Amino acid sequence: MEEVSPASGACYVISDVHGHLADLLAGLRGHGLLDEGGHWSGGEARLWFLGDLTDRGPDGLGVIDLVRRLGTEAAADGGRCEVLLGNHEVLLLGARHFGDRPFQGRTGVATSFLGLWLRNGGRPSDLAGLDQDRIDWLSGLPAMAREGGHLLVHADSTAYLEYGRTVEAVNDAVRTVLAAADIHAWRDCFSRLTRRFAFRGEEGPQQVGEVLAVFGGDRLVHGHSPIPVLLDRFGPADLDGQREPELGGALVYAAGLALAVDGGRGTEDAEGRLLIVRLPEPV
Repeated sequence: MEEVSPASGACYVISDVHGHLADLLAGLRGHGLLDEGGHWSGGEARLWFLGDLTDRGPDGLGVIDLVRRLGTEAAADGGRCEVLLGNHEVLLLGARHFGDRPFQGRTGVATSFLGLWLRNGGRPSDLAGLDQDRIDWLSGLPAMAREGGHLLVHADSTAYLEYGRTVEAVNDAVRTVLAAADIHAWRDCFSRLTRRFAFRGEEGPQQVGEVLAVFGGDRLVHGHSPIPVLLDRFGPADLDGQREPELGGALVYAAGLALAVDGGRGTEDAEGRLLIVRLPEPV
């Protein structure tokens, strides 16, 4: 197989790994970001994970430990490996902190974080191995970030606006929630990061444009809503978009203002796969 080397300083994004460690290792090697020993070989490249490292797949803790190690190795080599908070990180932490303590969901039905986590693909082995070191790391993850002209978030949602009007304010507000023991604030945080589909249809460009106007950036990049689901439910016409081969099959939509990068590996769709997308350089 031809050896691939990442471009110096290039930025890559991947989302919704959902515990599929073997697929992640293979994909990162294929892009030249890992060597055969599983260590960082991306030099000054930047790699962002857009949340949902765990649940559904077989080895969520293995994914967490890999990306943490790559963060250290990349920094030592002049690169970066960073992670955003996804709704499944909040759900896993909530299951650890609150267990089966009941609370009233937004539909008025009593539920618990443990019950929600199990129904959404929680793996008992992940929860059993979630030690304090991993808890502290997950609890400190940012909810959003900017990379060049790209605004990086987990969910295709405007809910980030409910936490602040700057990237820093949103990240501080979410970290404050995860540092406290207010189960209702946790419920609201999970609910907000679970919203989706805000950028489809005629109002989609306006919705994503509002988020970009507040937080900065020329295009919003998200995971959370798998591309096969977006296309099956709405179709290219309603999304005003198309898959882009030069972006690894990612979906550019909402008049070009949104980029969806969740390939659907965490779903039961036979076509679901992890996408590792090299973001275009700013014009």
